[in-house]
This record gives sequence, structure tokens and C-alpha cells, in this order.
Amino acid sequence: MPGSAKPASRPRVLISAYACLANPGHSVPGGGDFMAWNIVRRLGRSCDLWVITYDENRAAIEEELSKEPLPGVEFHFVGLPRWLTPFSGFMGGLHLYAYLWQWAAYFAARRLHRQIRFDLVHHLTYTNDWMASIVGALLPVPYVRGPGGGAHRIPRPFLRKFALGARFAEHVRSFGQWMFRHDPFFLLGQSRAKVIIACNHEAVEGVASRWRHKVRLLSVNGISADELAPDRPHTRGDKFRILSAGRLVPLKGFDLALRGFGAFAGKCPSAEFTIVGDGPELGSLQKLIGDLGLEGRARIEKWMPRKQLLAAMRGCDVFMFLSLRDGGGLVVIEAMACGRPVICLGLGGPGLHTVEGCGIKIPAHSPEQVVRETAAALDLLVKDYDLCERLGRGARQRAAEIYDWDRVCGQIIKFYEHALAAPNAPARKP
Repeated sequence: MPGSAKPASRPRVLISAYACLANPGHSVPGGGDFMAWNIVRRLGRSCDLWVITYDENRAAIEEELSKEPLPGVEFHFVGLPRWLTPFSGFMGGLHLYAYLWQWAAYFAARRLHRQIRFDLVHHLTYTNDWMASIVGALLPVPYVRGPGGGAHRIPRPFLRKFALGARFAEHVRSFGQWMFRHDPFFLLGQSRAKVIIACNHEAVEGVASRWRHKVRLLSVNGISADELAPDRPHTRGDKFRILSAGRLVPLKGFDLALRGFGAFAGKCPSAEFTIVGDGPELGSLQKLIGDLGLEGRARIEKWMPRKQLLAAMRGCDVFMFLSLRDGGGLVVIEAMACGRPVICLGLGGPGLHTVEGCGIKIPAHSPEQVVRETAAALDLLVKDYDLCERLGRGARQRAAEIYDWDRVCGQIIKFYEHALAAPNAPARKP
């Protein structure tokens, strides 16, 4: 465990990570914030870390630490009064709960700072770019924020197709973000930050122009080296297998994926489409499969453990993910690590990850255009399997070169060095 007297070569870093989930080997519907855990595990090799996280994470973290101790990392668990917990279940309640937790984290951080004298504070979660970090705003040490996103929006032509409740939820989200972005403590934190890390291009553009010189682009997701598929040719079977995965909610665009597959399937009798996931749209998507006449060609499988999902990715020919609003898009990076070409929209995280040479990125102008171009992309890949293979190899190479967690953390260390070298960074007290 870190102590109060450390060599000057290792910076003393306080990390505020509300959602530090220590179960990176398990996937759940809707995903989870495993970013903080993966980053903390690696940053402890170069820095002495004190991590403040939500007290509900204690059991999982302590279980992981019993299997894999993390020298140089000390966790501090901070909670809120139990009577506040039910409020986190209402629309927007979780964000208000997390905001209140930021205040509790600040008072814990202030007590720790009196003992430790931190060199730097890093606000790591929730991975958004709009909620204030009270620790970052008020603790008098250099401050790094992110990676974060949230500025991305569902394009209007697609939002108009949503049910009334889903459209209302999107408008509430946008208004809530506007309110949070005008919080004086958010503005103070943005002003104090030495580095603001954004996880997609929309997040970069969402930073006010007076702070944009501080912005660095870095994915919010990554993969471990042992998750990379072997670098060998993919064996094509009798079927052309297309896979997608994610929480079954309107913004994930699974209806577009099914319609695109339906427009393509008539030309390719060997094509099969599997969606792995669960959520409130399950019934309507199953009905859509019937309405499109895709029974036996398209199916939905319930969510599965992560190792099983990665195996399914390695066994497919193409991974398709047409999410309309996804800041991270972890499943896209996982598919790339499995050596599979990706078809996605040019939005958010997936639009950042998928570049020429590792997949096909479709512009999001209208639902009809996306369905048409999705069908064309599938038709191109089934007819030109050499291209499909080249894109798969390019995807694996990009995953290894850009999204390996060790490389991601190497970039964060560089951001720390920049923050510590910036003007007005206080000298460490002995």
C-alpha cells in the first residue's frame, strides 16, 4: 500500500472513480464501466495511486485484489446516506446521486490531501464530459479530466422515428446536460484542468472554444493483449455470419441493422444474422424479424458471458453495430481485436474506432439511406471475401496498435507529465 513518504520519481496521484467495476472478465447487458479498473491496474506500475470510489464497489474490488494485489494502489470507499439510494432509480436520479457523491468524494479527498500532498488529481468516471468533478474543481493540485464523452446526439432524422417516450428521454438528457454544463463547479473544473481527455470527435467539439487547446483525444475503451485473436486467416464456412451485440434499446439501431440485413438477405441465401443482447426492445425486434420475413435467418440470443461473446465474434464473418449514440462502443473494439471487419455508423466512439482499412463506416443522413448502404456494404463483403479478410486483419492490427490497455495507459502517463510540467503546478512538499 502507498505510504506518505515516496520517491520523487513516482508521482502521487489521486483518482476519483465513482464507477470502478472490478469485473473486467464479465459482460452485462448495457455494459459497465470497466475502464477505471483497467486503467488503475496499469497506472499503478508508474504512479502511486489513491483511488476514491463508490462504497458499493468494495466487495468486487476486494475480491479481485485477493486474486491480484495491486502494489502502489490504495482504495478508499465513499458512500452516501442509505436513504438517498432509492432516488437513483428514477429518470435522471442516478446522475443526481453521482453528483452528490462527488461532494462526498471531495471531502474524503481533502482529508487525504492533508496527509499525502498529492501531485495530481484525475477524474476518471463516469465517462461523461458534462458533470462537475468537485475534487478537480476544488482540490489545489493539477487536474486531469477524462476520457469523457456525452456531446454526441442522435441525428434528428432518426430521432423522429422513435416512440414518444424515447424522444422525450433524449430531450430530457440534452436539457440535463445543458444544466450540468452550466454548473459553476463544472466551469471552474474546466478552467482549472491542465488536460481534458475526450473519447470521440463529438466530445472534442463539445468543449468550449476557450478550453479546446487542453483537449486530447483518447478512447474510453480498450482491450488486453491476451484478448487479441491469433493473427491467422479466418476460415470461411458455408454460411456468411453477421453478428451484433448490445443492449436492446432504440438508440442502438438494431432495427436499422435488421432492415439492412433484410434488404441484403434476398441476394445471399447463405447469410445469417445474430444479435446478442437483451432489453426493452426485445419484443418489438422479434416482431420486426417476423414482419421482414427473416425467421430462420435472423435471431436474437440472450446476453452471454464475455468470453463466450468474444468466441462468437471470432466465429462470425462481419460485426455490424449501427448505434446512433454511443460514446465508447467497446463491442466494436472487441470485434476488431477478434480480427473481424466492422460495419458501423460514422458517429461517436464507433466512428472514431473504425477507419479505412478495418471496416466500413456509413454516414448517418437518414434511416432509409443507412438501410440502403448497410445492405450494399454486406453485399460488397460477401462478394469480395479477400476484402473482408484484409479489413479483418487491419482491424486486428488497429486494435493491437491503438487500443491495447497498456498503450492507452501510456498515453495517460504522457498527459500526466504534461499536466505536472504546466505552469502553476505547485512543487511537492516534503
